[in-house]
Amino acid sequence: MSEIPGIVVMGASGRMGRMLLREVAAHPGMRLVGAVERSGHEWIGQDLGIATGGKPQGVYVTDDPLEAMAGAQGVIDFTTPEATVELATLAAQARAVHVVGTTGLTDADIEKLDAAARHAVIVRAGNMSLGVNLLTQLVRQVAAALDSEFDIEVVEAHHRHKVDAPSGTALMLGEAAAEGRGLDFKDSYVAARDGITGARAPGTIGFSAIRGGDIIGEHDVIFAGPGERIVLRHVASDRALFARGALKAVLWGQDRMPGHYSMLDVLGL
Repeated sequence: MSEIPGIVVMGASGRMGRMLLREVAAHPGMRLVGAVERSGHEWIGQDLGIATGGKPQGVYVTDDPLEAMAGAQGVIDFTTPEATVELATLAAQARAVHVVGTTGLTDADIEKLDAAARHAVIVRAGNMSLGVNLLTQLVRQVAAALDSEFDIEVVEAHHRHKVDAPSGTALMLGEAAAEGRGLDFKDSYVAARDGITGARAPGTIGFSAIRGGDIIGEHDVIFAGPGERIVLRHVASDRALFARGALKAVLWGQDRMPGHYSMLDVLGL
């Protein structure tokens, strides 16, 4: 078997799936060995190159993840919570590194990922970009440095097709703020406000979500105090940065001990 790790891309026809296919194919340190789509999709059974409008690649799209993972060393997964939980068990059986960029996972879903991570490497993050993970660290530090007179609000914007809100990145940033402030995130979380809500309760972290057009991803964390505001911001202008982060994670996970890791581990932060 080649020493270059073989990678399987889940949800191959989606926006992120297509980006991942291109990035894996162009990366000298990995090879594409599988592409998976849901049952009934028009790509099933087709050569991936033909399905994407190019030349044959010798990799055929399948709806059987276990078949695709045979001989693979890595799985990159930006799909749905239900699919990700199922894939985690299969990837653990295959002893493949499972990189998860899926958002909207519940606590129960994460518990199932924890169980799978006892047998294989899982790298999971609400956002795979270097900038966002640096921002997470900054948010934690600023929240710890400022007292409770500074209210914390998280504002995020994404394209019209995004199905979950707040985004996984927004929640990750809110959790970092809560950790820095010494708050329980579940108790401090406040979703979008509507109607006569009354005055802002102390010790809360508010969230607002914007959906429209083709916005790739914008996140602001606002620390609003008496007479001043501090705004920490990240703007994604190229979706490829998420794919490149996922590739970095899948390579980092090779030969690691089983466990449930984050991009902070990958980036040494």
